[in-house]
Amino acid sequence: MPPAPPRGRVLVIAGSDSGGGAGIQADLKTVAALGGYCTTAIAALTAQDTLGVHSVLAVAPAFVQAQMRCVLADIGADAVKTGMLGDPATVAAVCEVLETLPVRLPLVVDPVMVAKGGAALLSLEAVAMLTRRLLPLAALLTPNLPEAEALAGMAIPNLTAMHHAAEALLTLGVPAVLLKGGHLPGGEVVDLLATEAGTVEFRAPRIFSRHTHGTGCTLASAVATGLAQGMSLRDAVARGRAYVRAAILTAPGFGAGHGPLNHAVTLDPERLARFQDDQSI
Repeated sequence: MPPAPPRGRVLVIAGSDSGGGAGIQADLKTVAALGGYCTTAIAALTAQDTLGVHSVLAVAPAFVQAQMRCVLADIGADAVKTGMLGDPATVAAVCEVLETLPVRLPLVVDPVMVAKGGAALLSLEAVAMLTRRLLPLAALLTPNLPEAEALAGMAIPNLTAMHHAAEALLTLGVPAVLLKGGHLPGGEVVDLLATEAGTVEFRAPRIFSRHTHGTGCTLASAVATGLAQGMSLRDAVARGRAYVRAAILTAPGFGAGHGPLNHAVTLDPERLARFQDDQSI
C-alpha cells in the first residue's frame, strides 16, 4: 500500500541555516516528520554552524513576496509560520501578502530576535514593525524569555513574572502566546500557553544537553503543522513539545557548539498520547 499523502500544508517564511539545525532547514524537516507538507519563502541566507552566525545576506523583500505568492497561488497553505525576517522592509513585505489573502490563515510568529550564539537577527525597527503590523495577523506568538522581555518591556526572572509577561504580550493584539521558559534555571522547564480564556502550564523535566540548536524554530513549525492539520491549539502545542523533547534526547551530537536536534525522530500514537498527557518523557 502506498504511503498516505502529506496532510497539512505549511508555508514557512524564514532564514536559511547553512548548518541545517535551525531556520528553513529545521522547518522543512519538522513539518515532514509530523506528516505535513512544507513550502518556503527564504527571507535571508546565513553562514552559520553550531558555533554561531558568521554572516547574513538578506533576500530582497520583493523576492520574498514572489516566493510567497507563487506557492500560495499553486500549492496553497493551511497555516503559515514566520521565523527570521531581519529588517522592517521584509516584515512589511510579508504582511502585505498576508493581508491580501482572501482567507485568514492560522499564522504562528516566532520572533527570532537573537540567535543561540547571541547574534542579533531582528533590528529594533523590525521589532516595531512586527509588533505593529504582523502580530495582529497572528494566531500564536512563540517567544523565548529574552524575546519576551524585549517585546513586553519587563524583566522575567521567575515563573510569576512569566505569567505577567504572557498577559502583557496578549495586549499586543495576538490572541495566544506560547511563552517558553527554558532560559530560567532549575530542573524543570515550564512553558505557558496564554489566551484570553486563561493560561495553561506545560511542565517537563529539563533535558541537560548542549544539542538544542533550532529548538525555537522546530517548536513553532511543529505547532503550525498541528494547526494546519486541524488540531486544537493546545493539542498542537502538546504534540510539538513532545516532538522537540524527543528530538533533543536523540540528537546526533554534531558540532562543537550548540548542536542540532534529531528532526527525523518519529512519535508513534501511543508514545505521543503519553507525552500529551503528562508533557514528560
